[in-house]
Amino acid sequence: MPDTTTLRARNIDFWTRSAPGWADQADRHDEIGRPLGAVALDRLQPRPGERVLDVGCGCGGTTAEIARAVTASGSAVGLDLAEAMVATARQRFTRPGGTGPRFVAGDVETLGVVPGAPFDAVYSRMTLMLLADPLAGLTTIRRSMRAGGRLAATVFRDGRVNPWLPAALLGAAAHLGPLPPLPIGDEPGPFAFADADRVTRLLTRAGFADIDLRPYDVTLNAPDDPAAVTEWLIEVGPAGAAYRDADPESRGLARAGAAHLLERFRTAGTGYRLPAGLWLITARRALDD
Repeated sequence: MPDTTTLRARNIDFWTRSAPGWADQADRHDEIGRPLGAVALDRLQPRPGERVLDVGCGCGGTTAEIARAVTASGSAVGLDLAEAMVATARQRFTRPGGTGPRFVAGDVETLGVVPGAPFDAVYSRMTLMLLADPLAGLTTIRRSMRAGGRLAATVFRDGRVNPWLPAALLGAAAHLGPLPPLPIGDEPGPFAFADADRVTRLLTRAGFADIDLRPYDVTLNAPDDPAAVTEWLIEVGPAGAAYRDADPESRGLARAGAAHLLERFRTAGTGYRLPAGLWLITARRALDD
């Protein structure tokens, strides 16, 4: 396995190249992808007046939802590694006079403490498994919470309960240029947190208390629009940068290839139902920490 420095550099390059696709698909991802984090937001229950951190905020949709919950008396801070995504989030959700959620570009693994700390609560949708050094990232999160502060996050379980993820990639890849290295073992990637025991060990070593992992199965409902749905999945996946670099004919073939492998999740005239198997992770910073 590459060392942490190599993995961090790879992460920065990957998300820098991926950011334009996420920006293009931001509205669609907010709508279709909401079930991927809804269970964590429901468990966190942000309240008016609270200070809440959103780790891996992407283009800001989840942070904006948190900001509505905490109202003007609280604050919502979105943190993301990709500066271009943070810029998009600011464009989408910063209100006149600078009001609304605040967005920060930075690496949660190396910040030490997130600007705006201490937070009453921390939320993260599908990000913790993507960290090059999850122990460092989780430790920063704990340090950035007040004593007794709560964490709620979601991550994917394994590929068997998320079959559409590899299907979209495999269907598109044959028609595109070189892709970034796919993760192996515990390297950062969609299934790096599949092992619940490993996740519990990392949270324990990072100093969290009251750690709990529970499996949740949700469904993403997407419209019956194969071209739009496959483009969304390709652009926010590992093949996104190669897809944007490809010529129009190759992009069309990539969408058709992905649509072919995703056909089993589609009902004509109704749309796609994409099953997702998640871990809901909850924990706290100890009161005496």
